[in-house]
Amino acid sequence: MDYLQAFAISASGMAVEKARVDLTAVNLANAQSTRSADGIGVRPLRLVSAARSGTDFPALLAGAAGASLQGAQIVSITTLATPPRLVFEPGHPDADENGFVAYPGINPVAEMINMLTAVRAYEADVAALNAAKAMALRTLQIGG
Repeated sequence: MDYLQAFAISASGMAVEKARVDLTAVNLANAQSTRSADGIGVRPLRLVSAARSGTDFPALLAGAAGASLQGAQIVSITTLATPPRLVFEPGHPDADENGFVAYPGINPVAEMINMLTAVRAYEADVAALNAAKAMALRTLQIGG
């Protein structure tokens, strides 16, 4: 077993999940913002990730020659086209002529679910890293 590859796979997964938590925190922080720095309304962000593998999963399961996992990677960060949430606040400086303020279409419950999922995936990556580390140390103790 290549322990360095196991460490790299766990580390790449942890990096992806950290970025996912960061984006969720940005979404939650901007849930009550009416404008971004460029004056356009804030849109929720989503992270798209994928495996860094040149082969497909069935080939990996079948043990195809040269098939190996390389970890995870961030493919893109996209903005969601969710409609704004209109709230009647006639005294707000960003209210339209009818007194409605357009807040971003960010659902705090969905964002918290995304954050909990990312945290649990991060914890799973840490557990896999610790298991690989323990196996490597045990191998050294047996061989030494």
